[in-house]
Amino acid sequence: MNARPFIVALVCTALPAWAEASPADRPDPARYRPHVEDKVIKAIKDRNEARDADEKKATANIRENQKTEKKLKKDSRKDLIADLPASRRPASLEIFGAPFHFAPVAQYYTGTCWSFAGTSYLESEIHRIRGRKVKMSEMFTVYWEYVEKARRFVARRGDSAFGEGSQLNSVTRMWKKHGAVPHELFPGILAEDGWHDHSRMHREMNQYLEHAKATDLWDEALVLANIHAIMERYLGRPPAEFQWEGRQYTPVTFVTDYLGLDPDAYVQFMSTTREPLFQTALFDVPDNWWLDDTYHNVPLEDFYGVVGQAVEAGYTVGLGGDVSEPGKNPEQDVAFVPDFDIPPGLITQDVREYRIHNKSTGDDHGIHLLGRATVDGSDWYLIKDSGRSARKGKFKGYYFFREDFIRLKMLTVMVHRDVAPALLERFGKKK
Repeated sequence: MNARPFIVALVCTALPAWAEASPADRPDPARYRPHVEDKVIKAIKDRNEARDADEKKATANIRENQKTEKKLKKDSRKDLIADLPASRRPASLEIFGAPFHFAPVAQYYTGTCWSFAGTSYLESEIHRIRGRKVKMSEMFTVYWEYVEKARRFVARRGDSAFGEGSQLNSVTRMWKKHGAVPHELFPGILAEDGWHDHSRMHREMNQYLEHAKATDLWDEALVLANIHAIMERYLGRPPAEFQWEGRQYTPVTFVTDYLGLDPDAYVQFMSTTREPLFQTALFDVPDNWWLDDTYHNVPLEDFYGVVGQAVEAGYTVGLGGDVSEPGKNPEQDVAFVPDFDIPPGLITQDVREYRIHNKSTGDDHGIHLLGRATVDGSDWYLIKDSGRSARKGKFKGYYFFREDFIRLKMLTVMVHRDVAPALLERFGKKK
């Protein structure tokens, strides 16, 4: 093969003519200029924006009018009530000869009447048993109640109530498991005004649990850690141990060793024909969220009789029932059954049951019964009440319940087992 040399040709591209021209004679290079919108398109957009603004303004006006209408409707609400002449109702607290109890405490914007009533009841029991006057923390019990509600919510994968309400015997239940502390060690309120308000706290906990349910987040430790964190932003952190009168206690040992209280010594009675009499059964209401079936079901006469036996022996009583009735008159501090509902002499087991069945009697409030007096031929009972309506009358934090109101509208009675040993023996239970 003959080797031939490679020849590389270099081609030079000729520059455009303007390249050698002066800068003033050259075309403009690439540059930016303001966008110029089509005038028709802009007019259409402006028209649409103006229409949207008008619609939003109209909607805002409608919403404001609706808000005003709702406020007017709310402000013009009327409650059906009944009055009693002064001669037919109690005139003072002193006539009841009530055992020791602390002054009423307001629950304010919470649904925790059960804890205020149950705590007040046990404070009187502590004094009766040990002679000690110790104001106990309602919020310590509420704190641990929410923990147990959240625990059950996780265990049942969301199929468990997480409301604010509960039952009086949940106080003894929480005291047995988690103990209790004096109020001064855990008032359970961080707000400067000192008013209990659980609206945001409960909403945040509920939203978190609904998120856990929606995402199948069932790690109990993680869920409870977040519930603790939410509550402690509003209530503070409850003590795990503390000193009291020179000794060290945990909340549990404080109950057993210092207060001398046996949570298992307290029993609950109910009266309904829905369940067999003289058997323990479920109290079937939403606030019995843990489905406690240890309520002692007795006839109405025995149910009411337990209240009388307790008062006669110097005990107080925990009550739960319906207080949304015309006969509840907060300005007069009374609750009774008016004749236009049913005369007292006609209240029977069936009359009571009919109201339970049609839900005109429901479980909506917990209270503490302190004593009894006779006025105008009827038995009246002194009631300590944490609800706001109890502060509308002369006797702030108290009501006077007439016997017919208890017979017809109260659903549960909580007493120490020593109050009714004979009745409990019919259930196979001894003192």
